[in-house]
Amino acid sequence: MSVIEVFSISLGAGLIFMTACYLLALYKDDYSIVDAAWGLGFVVISRVSFGMLDDPTIFHLISNLMVLIWGIRLAVYLWSRNRKVGEDYRYQSMRMDWGKHHRLHAFFKVFMLQGILMWVISFPIMMINTQASPTPLSPVLLYVGLVLWLIGIIFEVGGDWQLSRFKADLSNMGKVMDRGLWRYTRHPNYFGETLLWWGFFLFTFTSLDAIWTIIGPLLITVLLLKVSGVTLLEKKLAKNDKYAEYQRKTSAFFPLPPKE
Repeated sequence: MSVIEVFSISLGAGLIFMTACYLLALYKDDYSIVDAAWGLGFVVISRVSFGMLDDPTIFHLISNLMVLIWGIRLAVYLWSRNRKVGEDYRYQSMRMDWGKHHRLHAFFKVFMLQGILMWVISFPIMMINTQASPTPLSPVLLYVGLVLWLIGIIFEVGGDWQLSRFKADLSNMGKVMDRGLWRYTRHPNYFGETLLWWGFFLFTFTSLDAIWTIIGPLLITVLLLKVSGVTLLEKKLAKNDKYAEYQRKTSAFFPLPPKE
């Protein structure tokens, strides 16, 4: 199939999946479902575009497996975390802001928007799945990409695991997590997610003609740094004096030795 066909069908599949998630959210009366749907949406797009290959190679299999591992892990983590606490404060605030029309707003501004965003971020994997016999542009880029992806996974999974253990200990109530990976960056999970997408882009970079797919990692970087990740969470915690001290000592994003 052509690039346009693969990209179009994958977009349709992603939006259909997000529509199904929206209907589930209405049934559960909990828009937080979209958080877990985020990771699974990438798996859907990856799997649909992969399914259009006539004779997938080992390179196709590894590339799509990288998306599968990341997406399933993130979805399971967010689902298990959110089901214990109810709807996230962000979506509760949206309900109040949107009033009686919150369902319509949520469909387009939350679920459909995220469906489009995940499709754009998935440009590299869809591009790979349009190529019959993809060949890495450079062995160096291939290995650098794989290393970055692995480091990113370690930071994202490790950061989430450490924070979960910290919150599970009632003696830490009211304290700020500043141990493990969180000692070197205030957002190891966001740093990890950004890094792994850049690594994935390098890993799947097979031709200069595909340089435009860099839009994918660029978009996730902007989202996590300036929109829904670091900026939003820092704004929520800004009034916490203990967090202010943590901010003074600890790098916001890139891991660095803490300041004394």
